[in-house]
Amino acid sequence: MPPTHEVLNQPPPLVGYDLYDADPALASALHREGAGWAEDRVRALGALAGSPEAIGWGEAADTHPPKLRTHDRYGRRVDEVEFHPAWHRLLGTAVRHGLHAAPWRDPRPGAQVARAAGFYLWSQVEAGHGCPVSMTFAAVPALRAAGGLAAEWEPKLTALAYEPGLAPLAAKAGALCGMAMTEKQGGSDVRANTTAAVPAGDDLWRLTGHKWFCSAPMSDAFLVLAQAPAGLSCFLVPRVLPDGARNGFHLQRLKDKLGNRANASAEVELDGAAARLVGEAGRGLAAILEMVNHTRLDCVVGSAALMRQAAAQATHHAAHRSAFGRRLADQPLMTNVLADLAVESEAATLLAMRVAGAFDRAAGDPAEASLRRLATAVAKYWVCKRAPAVAAEALECLGGNGYVEDSGLPRLYREAPLNSLWEGAGNINSLDVLRVLARQPESLEVLLAEVAPARAAEPRLDRAAVAVERELAAAPDPVGLQAGARRLVERLGALLQGALLVRFGHPAVADAFCASRLAGDHGAALGTLPPGLDLAAIVERATPKVG
Repeated sequence: MPPTHEVLNQPPPLVGYDLYDADPALASALHREGAGWAEDRVRALGALAGSPEAIGWGEAADTHPPKLRTHDRYGRRVDEVEFHPAWHRLLGTAVRHGLHAAPWRDPRPGAQVARAAGFYLWSQVEAGHGCPVSMTFAAVPALRAAGGLAAEWEPKLTALAYEPGLAPLAAKAGALCGMAMTEKQGGSDVRANTTAAVPAGDDLWRLTGHKWFCSAPMSDAFLVLAQAPAGLSCFLVPRVLPDGARNGFHLQRLKDKLGNRANASAEVELDGAAARLVGEAGRGLAAILEMVNHTRLDCVVGSAALMRQAAAQATHHAAHRSAFGRRLADQPLMTNVLADLAVESEAATLLAMRVAGAFDRAAGDPAEASLRRLATAVAKYWVCKRAPAVAAEALECLGGNGYVEDSGLPRLYREAPLNSLWEGAGNINSLDVLRVLARQPESLEVLLAEVAPARAAEPRLDRAAVAVERELAAAPDPVGLQAGARRLVERLGALLQGALLVRFGHPAVADAFCASRLAGDHGAALGTLPPGLDLAAIVERATPKVG
């Protein structure tokens, strides 16, 4: 190599580190939320996620997107999607670790939290494969309302065996489930769906119509909304029928997406597809609601994971690169930016794990059930909205290097907006919060009770809570606050995050959060934290230790 090509002042690759041990906010939340028993298995997944091998899988799966094969060489319709081997390694690892089903296989206290922690760690390797993992996880509670369907499908959906390829359910050791709800004329307004369902006898229905978005179309079955004679209903549509024939579920094309490239998303034609009813006819939204609640949780966890990985990449780079005579991490303005990224990341992680804890305890605790309902929608809006800003700022910390694909930051940047779109965009979740406040006013009391223990210790948090209480008290009907719904949900999200940080977070992180997010002492961009904060301690806490 000529001497002009000597490589100096470049950070080492961020590989060979344990994502769990590098994330004290996650580790403490795992124990606090009742899943300390799972620490060894979660740590093992964190170590694997930081290995060169796994990081290579993530890069390869994104670089080599799936390809659609509609017909075989003889002209027969096959409707198959071909994936790179790295995709199968990522998805197979997720299934073997129970990220798609662990709380249903072993519903002990803390099971949802343990599973969320694993999903958070493994999503940092590559986010796209989390789609079928999340949908399969969320399908089980929906199917349990359908009696016989759950008895037939749940053993395969919760198995720790990953078996790609299309085959009858009886011939597979494990199965995955997706969903297809969106249609081009309705989007989030699923009541506008036109896909029709007609009874065909023997508990079968035939579905005909077009679905505009169907993620992970190589799953073994899908929950689908269609118009039955009694109204909008939910159905289970298998890809392969018991006799081995392909169902009338045709893949028209794969979407050319901004990000999430490793995961296939398709337009689907249902041509008399055989289906079975899930729940009551005409009650499709009720049947699908439990599934959506669980996938929304994963949107929150996935966005928190993305922010953590972005902050890890930025702090690692700044710790090993120098400019103008000293490390980037030691330069005051860069320290401010890195600390702000770390504060946003830690706040998201604590809120995601707290919501997962509410999922664990909701069945036996009415207060936790109320908190789960409200906090899931609040966190889905707020955490997912913060992810793009964090990804963009982290990319900028690497300068031009961050704009190059090899750095991994462009993949995070492209991925960042997606969780805000999935399972209801920002407006949908904000309006959902208003509906919860109107229909279940006790949910606000529960949320404020969650915040209460920290208010006495932190005046800035108390003042922010008083302002929210006054705003809601002045509104006779929360639904009337539609035009300002986003503003209200942002404040509720910041209240929850601030209370968790004050009670359980690092003091320097909590102080910075309250000063900037609650007291309003910040600029319009990240990296504008006020003076007087211990920014160096925040950055040190967030920086991964390699070797």
